[in-house]
Amino acid sequence: MDTLAQLRAGLLAGSTRLDLAAGLTEFPREILDLADSLEVLNLSGNALSRLPDDFHRLTRLRVLFCDRNHFSELPACLGQCAALTMLGFKSNRIETVPGAALPPLLRWLILTDNRISELPTELGERPHLQKLMLAGNRLQRLPESLSNCHRLELTRIAANQLTELPEWLLTLPSLTWLAYAGNPLETEADAAALEATPTIPWSQLSLEQQLGEGASGVIHQALWKQTTPVAVKLYKGEMTSDGSPLHEMNACMTAGLHPNLIRVEGRIIEHPQAQAGLVMELIEPSYRNLAGLPSLASCSRDVYASDTRFSAGVALRIAGGIASVAEHLHRQGITHGDLYGHNIMWNEHGDCLLGDFGAASFHSTEDSLESRALQRIEVRAFGVLLGELLERIDAGLSDEMRVHLEDLQQRCCQPDVLARPGFSEIVRELARFN
Repeated sequence: MDTLAQLRAGLLAGSTRLDLAAGLTEFPREILDLADSLEVLNLSGNALSRLPDDFHRLTRLRVLFCDRNHFSELPACLGQCAALTMLGFKSNRIETVPGAALPPLLRWLILTDNRISELPTELGERPHLQKLMLAGNRLQRLPESLSNCHRLELTRIAANQLTELPEWLLTLPSLTWLAYAGNPLETEADAAALEATPTIPWSQLSLEQQLGEGASGVIHQALWKQTTPVAVKLYKGEMTSDGSPLHEMNACMTAGLHPNLIRVEGRIIEHPQAQAGLVMELIEPSYRNLAGLPSLASCSRDVYASDTRFSAGVALRIAGGIASVAEHLHRQGITHGDLYGHNIMWNEHGDCLLGDFGAASFHSTEDSLESRALQRIEVRAFGVLLGELLERIDAGLSDEMRVHLEDLQQRCCQPDVLARPGFSEIVRELARFN
């Protein structure tokens, strides 16, 4: 983290990135002295409510983070920033988004956890828009102009006040990852499945080391009844970029049993701080993440280690397992919403587990154009994953197999949403090669 003293002393001259959290109530003018070099500016965790009118002097700025500040309006000056592609204003007090505030090259917009009830028509006039994060606002509708955003791949509209998913949204040719839980439009979680989930008193659990922490909660290794090793996930209360952690918990409990899902043992009760949590099977240490999270540069695409390679057998086993579990979830009326390599754990044999239900949403189990479209949007996510696996196969794939698999991948990603295959067909196709 950089300091204000360093900035004012000129010690940060030539910096391409500046991270400044110092309880700021006013924008430090010295930042503008970095105009010739600054590309990434992170002012999160301050108390700012405005930016200077000449902010556009930062002509090289591509990325701006202003999370957890006091903005009530997205600053109009941002629209004059010719190189700006990413805006992050999560957890402010924003009620108003002027059309003039949207830079022309906007690719990634994060307005999670604000007070926005309406978005400007100009949002649909940003042809490079690829990721749109709007969870935890007060939206009752989306601007129809977004139907023009043919590059839009990831959309988070959970925990708003939407009463329907517009038809045009479900026909966007590139839409791949969609989260809409916690809106009036969403089908309710299966109450019977929630009730059937066993309860586990907090007193029966002994927490051990922390295994990980994400936006929605913290995972610990634990002992259940002093004998059984398990994983315990304690959910946070605040809104994540995907939506409410409690919606994630409901999706985990209603997903049911499948070999490629992490088994839920029960729901925690009688926590001393009334914290919500789940007890789950403990994953063997031989499992690891398939990929890393998308970067600022890759935007909506996972980042794989440069030496990641698979045999054909392992890659096809991973693909078959994920297609099978996605088919299972769709039958339960659940879309995962975040079907990505970074949410898949795998081992050297190709055994795999799909995790992180933070973006999961419920839809009707009855066949309809809407449910079919929602499922085919997720098929595109699988197509992206299949393409990433095919790129990294180093042995064992015949020319004939590759042609068939590349054809399947292209059909999963074709722009006509309803013309994509469903997961039942995909599972059958992949079974030919396993």
